[in-house]
Order: sequence, then C-alpha cells, then structure tokens
Amino acid sequence: MDFVLPERPVRMRLLAGRGHYEAVIPALRSARTSVWIATANLKELLVEDPRATIRSRNRFHSVLEVFSALAQQKVELRILHAAPPSGPFRRSFDRRSRLYKGGLELRQCPRVHLKTVIVDGRLCYLGSANWTGAGLGAKGEGRRNFEIGMLTEDEDVIDQVQAMYEAIWSGRMCKSCKLRNSGCEAPLDLATRPVAIRPKRTP
Repeated sequence: MDFVLPERPVRMRLLAGRGHYEAVIPALRSARTSVWIATANLKELLVEDPRATIRSRNRFHSVLEVFSALAQQKVELRILHAAPPSGPFRRSFDRRSRLYKGGLELRQCPRVHLKTVIVDGRLCYLGSANWTGAGLGAKGEGRRNFEIGMLTEDEDVIDQVQAMYEAIWSGRMCKSCKLRNSGCEAPLDLATRPVAIRPKRTP
C-alpha cells in the first residue's frame, strides 16, 4: 500500500522519553470501543497502578491487566507484531483466560515495522517506539530507548493508518509479499478468521 497525503496542517503533540508513556497508557485505559497496536517487538510491559501510592509494594502490574479489564467491557483488542512475543509476555498472556479465549487477538507478520497505537478510531500514536517498557518510556530514566513520536486526532491521518493496518491484518498485503513463500510461517491471507471491520469513531 503506497500513499502520500496532500500537504496540509495537521495538529499533533510531539512525544519523547516518558512522554510516550504519559500519552499512550492513559489513552489505552480510557478506550471504549477498540485498541489497535502495531509493533515490531512485543514484550511484557509493566505499568503503574493509578490507585497505588508511591510507597506501595505493588506499584506496577502487567499492562495485560488493563487489556483484561477492557476485554471485559467488550473493547476490541488487536496487536499486530513482527517477532514472536517474549517469554514473559506469553506467560502473562496465558495466565489471563479472558485474553487467550479471544479477548485479545494477536497476528504476526514478519514485515511489520510500523509502530502505532489507535484508540477508538479517534486518537493515534505514530512513532519509533515498540510495545516494550524501554520503548514506551515505562522504564526509569537511563534505561529507556531514545524514541520520538506524535499523537494526533486528525481524521485523515487516522483513516490512512487504519487502512494500512487493516490491509496487513486481513492478509491483503500477503499476495505481493516476497516472503510469503520463503520466510513466512503463517501468511495472514490463509487465516480462517473473518476479516474485521474498522471501528467507528466514538463521539
């Protein structure tokens, strides 16, 4: 999928360091209809419990607890990733039956290198950060990657990002991919799951 949007002003917030965490995680917690994530690397991500005090022994928990709560509210949850999930992520995922029984759907494509988080079809993060603690700024200062990104509610940008995401997710990009018959273990166009529909924006 190739496109270049016409040049025009776009409202956005520039993010770096912990700014990723402070923008993306609260948006994730507030999701009402859908969360779409694309990442090259998929690792366990620990987030701060907003109810805990700074002296609490258990100030942090897996972001999959947030996903589990969203799944209970029937929020559509997708993660498109390139590499196999890390061991800690896999174990954390497998402990949460609401997620592995269909609450969170994972699809792998080795060509995925885009990093995006789209919440409710109305808010979009685009940038360099993978879905990892070091990438999203969850780790302490001195342990984070050097990342930069942007947050926007621009409808045209979000429409194009969602269209590209859906084309990969549904397997429509597989036919022209040179890895399909040589380096891809499970082409997405062979999936038997129904093709999802892009979520409507929440008002």
